[in-house]
Amino acid sequence: MQLRIGSQADEMADEKTAREAALLCGACTKAHDSSPGAVEGHHGSGAERRGRQGYSKWETRKDGQRWEQQSGQDPRAAQDVSHKLIQPTAPPAKYTVSGDRRMEMGVWWIAVVSPLLLWCCEGSSAHQLSVDPPQDLQIVDPGLLGHLYMQWKPPLSLEASHQCPVTYKLKYRNAGDTDWKVIFTKKLKYGDNFDLNRPVEAKVQTLLEGPCANGSEVQSEWTHASFQLPSQGALESRIQDFRCVYYNWEHLRCTWQPGRQAPPGARYELYYWYAGLGDPAQCADYIWTRGKTTGCQLLNLRQAEYLDINICVNGSAEPAQLQPSYFILQIKNLVKPPPPERLALSMSASKEIHVQWSSPEGGTPAECLEYEVQLQGSDGHADAAWSSASTQLETAFVFSQANGTRLSCVRVRGRTNIFCADQGFWSDWTQECFYVPREDGKQLFILVAVVLSFFSVVLVIVFAVHRKKRALAAKKLQPPTGC
Repeated sequence: MQLRIGSQADEMADEKTAREAALLCGACTKAHDSSPGAVEGHHGSGAERRGRQGYSKWETRKDGQRWEQQSGQDPRAAQDVSHKLIQPTAPPAKYTVSGDRRMEMGVWWIAVVSPLLLWCCEGSSAHQLSVDPPQDLQIVDPGLLGHLYMQWKPPLSLEASHQCPVTYKLKYRNAGDTDWKVIFTKKLKYGDNFDLNRPVEAKVQTLLEGPCANGSEVQSEWTHASFQLPSQGALESRIQDFRCVYYNWEHLRCTWQPGRQAPPGARYELYYWYAGLGDPAQCADYIWTRGKTTGCQLLNLRQAEYLDINICVNGSAEPAQLQPSYFILQIKNLVKPPPPERLALSMSASKEIHVQWSSPEGGTPAECLEYEVQLQGSDGHADAAWSSASTQLETAFVFSQANGTRLSCVRVRGRTNIFCADQGFWSDWTQECFYVPREDGKQLFILVAVVLSFFSVVLVIVFAVHRKKRALAAKKLQPPTGC
């Protein structure tokens, strides 16, 4: 007796497994979908699925051909309508189905259906989860010349929850900036420095993760806020050409020019603040120019060297108001050190010029300096061009002297290196010159010396001969002496 590939019981078991998988997946969707008929709406009923897909029974006829009968049809009608003759791909054979084969097919169904169930349930769950955004985002100005606080309240749905780990994603910037600053925090308040000459904008959202989010991350909508100081005074009344230099890591000198529309009696004042100072402080050492304050010198800023310093230059003038100007300084990037000290030059026998110097004394750390060395070679021209030879951290430099150069000048200057600051100002130059005679000059000197020596010898000989002749002539002219 010839058997079919897979018994009808196996086919029914396979159909039952697929139907159960679909129903389970639909149940996951229904748990997160309040609309009726969610299971069939997403996946369809078992009857509908069988009507769309169907299942096949393959049989081997006595003549070696196989026929396929679609399920859900009358077998007698199938003989007339759906009966297909299919050429076998292998010689006809008798097939038997063992228990191991059924077990393998069951394992295969589990391996295929289980990931599908997991994806279906998790996808449906994650799709439906949501979290409320933070409440009442505010930007608060405590009067610290640009240091603002952004604060908010937790979402309503999570105020009483202590089991869900909540993180807040905060973005903020000055209006006109291209990039946002991004902060992830679990707190409800964050502070930073802003340029108060421009509006400030911020936004925050809730990030929910962990068991409350079924192992995924759920993001809320954004909550927005903005801030801008009230307008005060005419724009042209504010100061211009504001510039600051931190000399020798010891004192900060800031200068400015009065605004174009500032009244003649305008008086400007500088206030500053940095973290740890407490309240803003006013400048105690102003720079005066023709009866007006045009600058300020600040001392004792060591503790603020690697902090932001907020500065406001405000003013008063009767009866008009002056518009304030706000600045954020990082004085480590404004350092101008003194010039290098004890610059010395020497030449070796191989005509190499050795240059050495010392780092300047004072508050500038020696390890924070880099140096630029420039050379000038000339034949006595004072306006000869300088060429950069090196930018280095060491305090020594060696270069070869060209034969065509009679006078070599070396100058060195320093500034803060990249290990201590992002930028800085160059110091003034320290300069020394070194004279080196030419090779042809030496030869000419030797030739002149030889010629002079030769003529000297000749003159001495001529002078000696001349004296000898005069002595002999004088001896002949003397009269003989008698008794």
